[in-house]
Amino acid sequence: MYQYNYADQTLVEERVAQFRDQTERFLAGELPEEQFLPLRLQNGLYIQRYAPMLRIAIPYGLLASYQLRKLAEITRKYDKGYGHFTTRTNIQLNWPKLEDVPDILAELASVQMHAIQTSGNCIRNTTTDPYAGIHKEEIADPRPYCEIIRQWSTFHPEFAFLPRKFKIAVIGTNDDRAATQVHDVGLHVKTNDEGEIGFEVLVGGGLGRIPVLGKVINKFLPRQHLLSYLDAILRVYNLHGRRDKGSKYRSRIKILVESMGGPAFAKLVNAEWEAHTKDGPLTLTDENFATATGFFSEPDYVSFDALQVQSELQQQLNADKDFANWYNQNTVAHKIAGYRAVVISLKAGLVDGKYVPSGDVSESQMDALADLSDKYSFGELRGTYQQNLVFADVQTNKLYELWQQLSELHLARANINTLTDMIVCPGWDYCSLANATTHNIAEQIEKQFDDLDYLYDLGEIRLNMSGCINACAHHHTGDIGILGVDKKGEHWYQISLGGNSSDDAKLGKILGKSVPALEVANTIQQIVDVYVDLRASTDNDVESFGQLVERVGIDPFKEKVYG
Repeated sequence: MYQYNYADQTLVEERVAQFRDQTERFLAGELPEEQFLPLRLQNGLYIQRYAPMLRIAIPYGLLASYQLRKLAEITRKYDKGYGHFTTRTNIQLNWPKLEDVPDILAELASVQMHAIQTSGNCIRNTTTDPYAGIHKEEIADPRPYCEIIRQWSTFHPEFAFLPRKFKIAVIGTNDDRAATQVHDVGLHVKTNDEGEIGFEVLVGGGLGRIPVLGKVINKFLPRQHLLSYLDAILRVYNLHGRRDKGSKYRSRIKILVESMGGPAFAKLVNAEWEAHTKDGPLTLTDENFATATGFFSEPDYVSFDALQVQSELQQQLNADKDFANWYNQNTVAHKIAGYRAVVISLKAGLVDGKYVPSGDVSESQMDALADLSDKYSFGELRGTYQQNLVFADVQTNKLYELWQQLSELHLARANINTLTDMIVCPGWDYCSLANATTHNIAEQIEKQFDDLDYLYDLGEIRLNMSGCINACAHHHTGDIGILGVDKKGEHWYQISLGGNSSDDAKLGKILGKSVPALEVANTIQQIVDVYVDLRASTDNDVESFGQLVERVGIDPFKEKVYG
């Protein structure tokens, strides 16, 4: 993974010192709130419903074990002993004291971490596939390109005050595991007929109040032009994006692209590119790519007797059903024989009768995961946009003992890609923007769907729940999406069906009127019952939830729910 050089470390430490001075002046009454607000946002600090919230950057979801240990230490020392992983693969602290934030940032800097550009109208954390570099079908590892984008965009003076926040995602396979079509810019690694690497470029995706899928504006951009073309896109956005008073919700690039159309926007970008940035200083060289790729060299994989390892694994699978369930649901094929990627479920659900919110990890779990990553996965972890974690490089003959240790930590729930692998934002319990609670609804759903065998029979169903229209939990792209709404001080929940964030991305359709809080789990059960009754099957395949909605529409579900 990328390691800071002297310039990186100096910049981050100088920013810490700068923000310490700003915070001290604010607390002393020398800096007005309206002046402090943009300064704290530039350092990832929000003021939520009950306390400040600090969002810490984890570039493209890649985290070293020593960094996770530092996060555990920080949550013990300055917070309430846990952190919350987000859909941008960052981590949030929900209870720091304002006066402690400079000290937190200083401790983060000691392990090459920061909170810069995790908020504000700037380029946010670039995200990617959690299986980058290890997937068999990968055209090229997208992480070096993410790192190139990170270096270009961090502290870029022209992009510090965009019309609105800006998000980029990069993938290296045809299967989209980074929701690129709902990003401001999505980049798909491609090869042309000559075998050269480049990118299909999508622009103008996004969720929130006005959900839109991105539009292809360039089918093949040679990779040497990556930054110069992105620069042209940002230039056009800076010139034409709305900045007038009251335009906050119409300032995203998706509104600009949607209003003028993809071809017209592409024409503006190409004109800007040709006139100002193409073949200029931003043109990338083979040396640039070699340097970036060098940060992500392969670990020292061990060779195995494949037949013996497979035989031992099969015996373990046959002997322990719980392990077999976990293996089938929570591990992923690896390009190297004898290795698997392991998905660590941060959706423990009910532990000792108490609901654990999606994406939350305690400080003791962080410490344990850091130790386990050192032992089993070369000291590295990865975040996913589904709010889970990944050990990318686990030896197949170590899976059983890893599973046993994760089980003791309540981190081995075998529910990945099932209905209870929910993406859930913190909602009303924390966020000042939320209209409704989410954790109580997730707990209700957990209690309704607590039978793993039943969940396995249902197959892959993505349920995403947001506490407000800002859609931090991507509810528009869930097979089942839930949106919390406020009705005269009461929390109600609007349901949508048929969303998808993968390569055939779709936005869900609203089922009908919202339902009261106490009826959400029962409503989801009714929706699932319709799916079970109507799904088609063959000897080899069962129609997925999304396929059924595509085939029959939402009317059968509406009739069941509303009569």
